[in-house]
Amino acid sequence: MAKNSAKDIEVTAFATHQIITQPNPLRRVLRRVEEKDLDDPVSRAEQALAGLAGEFKDWMTTEVNRLSAAYVAIRHDGFTKDRRDELFRAAHDIKGDAATFGYPAAAGVAESLCRVIEHAPDLERVPAELFTHHINAILAIVHENTKLDSISVSAELSRRLRKVADDYLADVNRDRPEHLEVILAPSIVPAE
Repeated sequence: MAKNSAKDIEVTAFATHQIITQPNPLRRVLRRVEEKDLDDPVSRAEQALAGLAGEFKDWMTTEVNRLSAAYVAIRHDGFTKDRRDELFRAAHDIKGDAATFGYPAAAGVAESLCRVIEHAPDLERVPAELFTHHINAILAIVHENTKLDSISVSAELSRRLRKVADDYLADVNRDRPEHLEVILAPSIVPAE
């Protein structure tokens, strides 16, 4: 990069101070683009996302199958650290991906399932129906989300499962106040 010469530096003197202004070397490398040639990266990203939209259902089905397989392994062979972690990761991935893929109610149910896995003191003692209802709800939401009336049913199912899970967790953690504060906190999954 070329050094500025003393003649390129502008000094403005005031009674109490001086302002020294150096030339902007980026002006030499800046390229002006006409308005008609402007690139819109947001528009390009939206077009790319629209092109992928047809694959969202397949991706979500893959995630749901992974969740289901993790729970089948647990039902068959019991909880181990690896099986627990796989169930949690599958639910957590659904929680993160569901809204993007067009299944916001599934995100709420998956978050509720994550909370049960994370905050239950003993997963072996969690009623199997609590896991089963969460997983079946996610399956139903993903497979039936195309019908308009099913969207409101999905949202209500998500709210009810969250309430049941929170009530269960509040009860089993009544002697663990450090968990109660987290359990009773509002959902971080965006509302529909």
